[in-house]
Amino acid sequence: MFRRILTAFILLTVYVINLRAQETKEAFNIIPLGVKGGDDESNLSSYMIAPKGSDNYVCLDAGTINAGIQKAIDHQSLKGISETVQRKQIKGYLISHAHLDHVAGLIINSPADTAKNVYGLPSVLNILRDRYFTWDAWANFANEGEKPQLKKYTYFPLPEGNSYPLEGTEMKVKAFELSHGNPYKSTAFLISHDDSDVLYLGDTGADEIEHSDKLFKLWQTITPLINSGKLKAIFMEVSFPNEQPDKQLFGHLTPKLFFSELSRLESLTNKQALKKVSFIVTHIKPPEHQAEKIKQQLLSGNLKNLKLIFPEQGKRLTIN
Repeated sequence: MFRRILTAFILLTVYVINLRAQETKEAFNIIPLGVKGGDDESNLSSYMIAPKGSDNYVCLDAGTINAGIQKAIDHQSLKGISETVQRKQIKGYLISHAHLDHVAGLIINSPADTAKNVYGLPSVLNILRDRYFTWDAWANFANEGEKPQLKKYTYFPLPEGNSYPLEGTEMKVKAFELSHGNPYKSTAFLISHDDSDVLYLGDTGADEIEHSDKLFKLWQTITPLINSGKLKAIFMEVSFPNEQPDKQLFGHLTPKLFFSELSRLESLTNKQALKKVSFIVTHIKPPEHQAEKIKQQLLSGNLKNLKLIFPEQGKRLTIN
């Protein structure tokens, strides 16, 4: 009798350990350093992401860095001091496009940073090289461009669709081109760790407005990941309310266009599998009354009961 009880206890213990290991393996920690689009320089698009249990983060865009880290420390999402977090825990930057609300934090905080990679489409990195990290605009902290080159940052081009390790982390990345006010390019990054993935979309317009097929091709690519349960979350922007005229979208989405694109994705996927994916809504533009209208339109338009998450600056998100 005692032996059977002991055997059952051991089996239960092994099951719990394996379950916890699986949960750890299949989760990401995300710390929003900045969540808004628009004119609040202290809270612009930037998200630290790492596998659960790891402090080896990369930044998805870099509109706000220092102020966002300080906010995260205030919320106890990070420990230490801001400068140390940036220097030691952020291992690199993935830049979706080179508009200032996605790169200002990287540029301004570069003097205090340490050597690391800046990842992006070649066309995006060329803008950083030729427009921002120049001696007229700031200083050239990178390994290419105007001389002298301080070589703190190394440009790491990401040809579309190929998988590359993110140096200093346990993660890999694939880049996919988006249309952000055709012909201006933005990027989606697929972040992978073990059997789990997170998809981050930089600013993007809807295919029907952009006269493009970039999003539909992306949906086709990620459909198997959704159906298999590997894709845990999708970051996707909604910048304007539904009342915004199409001619004044400037390569962005409204709640109506957001759900229109997700309906196209749903047509390709298993509907129950899609409901397990978390949709992290990014780049909501101020003023505050407009931001609230966007949220309400998203909530009222969510007829398929998708998992919508509205990130707050500095508050940790755990994606399982």
